[in-house]
Amino acid sequence: MTIDPYDEVKINAEDTIIRRINPHQHVIWDDNKKKHRISSKAFNKSSGLKAGMSVDIENLINRAGKDPRIYVKTPVFIGSVAFLARDIRALELWIGYDPVPDNPYHGEVWTKVEKKSFTETQKKGLANSARWYVELPPDEFPNVDIV
Repeated sequence: MTIDPYDEVKINAEDTIIRRINPHQHVIWDDNKKKHRISSKAFNKSSGLKAGMSVDIENLINRAGKDPRIYVKTPVFIGSVAFLARDIRALELWIGYDPVPDNPYHGEVWTKVEKKSFTETQKKGLANSARWYVELPPDEFPNVDIV
């Protein structure tokens, strides 16, 4: 079931929004920097006009009494980055709740107007405002830059 994009008023400007990172999908080699970095794919929405970028809402995880840094790690997603909600909204994007059966703390980041993807400005803005939330294991993925 696809939820219609909207901006959740209960998500405050200072709330932390978490994006899980799968290093096998989201980490690439950057020839210019001569090191690994997170791909712009990690800062884009899924395909489909009403699709969004899958995120976790830290506040919901905390209120459930769970440790968000542990909750967002799975065998596939071993790292994550985070943004403040205000930084996402400053890019003309919406954030809303979109619980799924295996994750009641799931949300989405959407474009305000139906589009196939975020603009380059939005992807770069997300990357520039992101900070490590759960760093990738340094023994497997040393010194991975966000941008």
